[in-house]
Amino acid sequence: MMRTAMVMMAVVCTAGLAAAQDNPMVATIKAQQAMIKGNLVKSAAKVSEADYAFKPTPEVRSFGELVGHVANANYMICSTALGEKNPAAGNIEKTVTGKAGLEKALGDALAYCDTAITKLTATSMLEEVKFFTGPTPRLGIFAFNNSHNMEHYGNLVTYMRLKGIVPPSSEGR
Repeated sequence: MMRTAMVMMAVVCTAGLAAAQDNPMVATIKAQQAMIKGNLVKSAAKVSEADYAFKPTPEVRSFGELVGHVANANYMICSTALGEKNPAAGNIEKTVTGKAGLEKALGDALAYCDTAITKLTATSMLEEVKFFTGPTPRLGIFAFNNSHNMEHYGNLVTYMRLKGIVPPSSEGR
């Protein structure tokens, strides 16, 4: 009887963990996503319309192109992690212009990734899918996305500093 109860408890706990979205590993990815999302969205808002065209050198992307690139990447990476068709209507970096349009595209792409992460379960997060780095667990793809977002936030920080703008992660210091 005791053994049956323990087996039942293990089954219930395992099923609950698989269905729950508060798996510690998924929760960590969500928390990182929330942190970098906040910094990216605030950065896009802080920079003036005119400074969206700013390039530190002619060879690199403008601030606005970086925002568009991050939006593109979030759609591509998160849809790949889910095995879904990329929902982006086109190449945001090349087709969306202006601060308002790029801010909206970035916000929408980050919201898509938020939703995508909530679809992970204890089972699905470990499933390998084809990624450009090779077969990768879904959770690893979301971790890659967070790293990519942080990398480009670093670029945006440099652009903001060159324009005398305090980046969101340094505000209040």
